[in-house]
Amino acid sequence: MRVQPRQQLLKIWQAVVEHSYHDGEWQWGGRDGRNSISDAEQLLCILGPATEVDQFTLDSPARVADDVLTVMRPLGGMVDAPLTLMDAVESYLTTYTDKNGTPVFSAESYFRDLTGDELAQLHPGQLAQPVVDSFAISLSLSLAAIGFARQFRKILKRRSYLEDIDRLEALASKRLSAAMVGLLRSFTVDIFDVESRSGLALRRTVNQRGISSPRVVPRLQESLQEIRASLRDVTMGSGAGLADELDRPDRLFECGWSWGIVRDAPPISTTQEVGDQAAGLAEPAPYIYFTVVALDAIEALFSPRTRQLGLLNEEQSRLAQGLQLRWDLTQSYWSKIAVPGGGGRWPLEDIPWQRITEKESDYFSLHVSSIVVQDLVRKRAGDAELDRVGKVLEELANRSRINRRVFAGDQSYQLHAPGFPISLGGSDDLGGPRLTWVMSDFAPLLLKRTISLAGLLGDPQLRGRMLALADEIWAHLDTRRLRDDRRYGLWDQPSLAFEEFSVVYQAPSWYHTKRVVDCLITAAQVINEPPLRSDDLADFAAELLSEAEHLYDQELLRGAPNGGEAMQLELQALAAKLKRSRSILDEKPGTASALAGEVLLNLDRFAAARDGES
Repeated sequence: MRVQPRQQLLKIWQAVVEHSYHDGEWQWGGRDGRNSISDAEQLLCILGPATEVDQFTLDSPARVADDVLTVMRPLGGMVDAPLTLMDAVESYLTTYTDKNGTPVFSAESYFRDLTGDELAQLHPGQLAQPVVDSFAISLSLSLAAIGFARQFRKILKRRSYLEDIDRLEALASKRLSAAMVGLLRSFTVDIFDVESRSGLALRRTVNQRGISSPRVVPRLQESLQEIRASLRDVTMGSGAGLADELDRPDRLFECGWSWGIVRDAPPISTTQEVGDQAAGLAEPAPYIYFTVVALDAIEALFSPRTRQLGLLNEEQSRLAQGLQLRWDLTQSYWSKIAVPGGGGRWPLEDIPWQRITEKESDYFSLHVSSIVVQDLVRKRAGDAELDRVGKVLEELANRSRINRRVFAGDQSYQLHAPGFPISLGGSDDLGGPRLTWVMSDFAPLLLKRTISLAGLLGDPQLRGRMLALADEIWAHLDTRRLRDDRRYGLWDQPSLAFEEFSVVYQAPSWYHTKRVVDCLITAAQVINEPPLRSDDLADFAAELLSEAEHLYDQELLRGAPNGGEAMQLELQALAAKLKRSRSILDEKPGTASALAGEVLLNLDRFAAARDGES
């Protein structure tokens, strides 16, 4: 893998610190100004690796690496740097809590109107609308902050510091609970008639084999039967009262997350202090982008780190169970739609993916691919199925001009810059124009999914192909760094990759930089996994080791240990290599064969010497 996560993360950390910390204070804001999402992204550029990659730990001073300490030096020493970060996190948590004590999850400067213009014409209530992106990133930031604080407090003695940690944990826990409630209230099930525009579009998507229309619906209904039955048990948030509609044979449905709290979503009953639960505006229909954002964030609630550190209290665990149920159902639903049973072409392979609203985009194919991969892993699918997803990712890289040149008149680069707009249904209910959300993270998202898929493949050749694709995507992203000295290591300057895009940015985008950091975290996690075990290589190593051990025993039988002190020491060294080779044979057959080869070469040298003497 050409991506070197350690070196790249250190470079990013240095640039983040140089940009964000001056005169003893954390400096907020980037290209898009300040909002609850961008500020969290800025913090997670550091806190993400610090809590997810062991080699970048900051919460245990005794384990901080020298190069990590060097780039963090402007924030202070081994103790002061974590305290500075915790101060920044507390500043974030207090800034995005209103005067009534309710956490704020608005996107503000990330919103656009339908023309893509600035926000001067928007109603103030529109800007204050909470969005799923903010709920999701608040889950990540809160879990990272609570875990970081709990580990760091172990080395603190001063009472004032401990009180600061307690206060931060309380604020982060409240925001975590409020974000979970927000995600529960943003989940929705959209039910529609089989003959409606949505029904026809969904039937067309799943019908890749040209089956007659009267047979498509019963087959689709049958494949979704278990999901439909389980959705009847959804009682928290916006999913209540679905049973009657779901059971009708002339209805189809989609499930997932809308862009914000769904219109008419009831409040969640909880003993956790979460502040006011405001009414929602979002249309009760899933958006693929926000669904994937929610799925990625919810996964952290039941990760090994969350369980091992006990980051959730009893009531939060109950809320998490509700989210996990929705996570399971949503994963299963989209996977069954994209990868139905039987032979033939998958709907996922019919690029670009078509929304039931009949809007098409390679972006949607990429988002659905990520859901499919997660579901295939859960089902312990083989390399053949994973490879089919890999071919989809390869085609997406080609179509988006990441590893192909942009030709005259080609508009494919616009997927990256300015990005793909999503119209947010219901956002204009308060007055003002309908809001638009612009997706422009195609390249880093594709890189993250490619690296993740490579880590799952067991076949070395298939894995090598995915890693080669990852290298191409990284080379593309590397050209898009900001070029000035202070911000080199931050993103994004798409005009350096696409000459057709003439806009030149001066300030960093935390939206893009954080997503590149996510790619590097994924790369570090894949590298930290044991190397792939090839059965053929393991068999070869076992045979090589067997021959080496046999020849070594023959050497002992000939009386070589009596040949002097030098010979005895050399034989002891060979014995140690044989022992090491045997101990790692299963997990590192290549290394085991190399050690056995060294022993064989030395034993042949002994034999050649004897032949020369005779």
